[in-house]
Amino acid sequence: MEDRQKLTRILKAELAFLEDGGYRNRPRYPWRPNFVFEDSPTCINFRVNTERKPCQQCPLMQFVPADRRNTQFPCRHIRLNERGETVNSFYEWGTEEELETALDGWLSQTIHTLESGELSYAQSA
Repeated sequence: MEDRQKLTRILKAELAFLEDGGYRNRPRYPWRPNFVFEDSPTCINFRVNTERKPCQQCPLMQFVPADRRNTQFPCRHIRLNERGETVNSFYEWGTEEELETALDGWLSQTIHTLESGELSYAQSA
């Protein structure tokens, strides 16, 4: 129960960051665009200036397909909708607006599902 509540808080913080324009209005690095999840305060490595923590420690890993968990940026492979579109696929052929719309929908739906008890903490996408 505590893990579900922690995950819900993390996802709500991510949604608030997105809705507040965090990816657009607060460039973390002025020489490149912000990356979804990675450049959010919800990332376990957001404030890490030295050795990065392994992504396997991130609560979002449960949403990463098993065959993508060992990639350099696993969170880019979270399926955001029923079409299987991911953060990575939007980087390849979508727009920033389409990505943010899909992310908003995924976050809202996942939060609702967690709060209603329909999704267990260990469920993978």
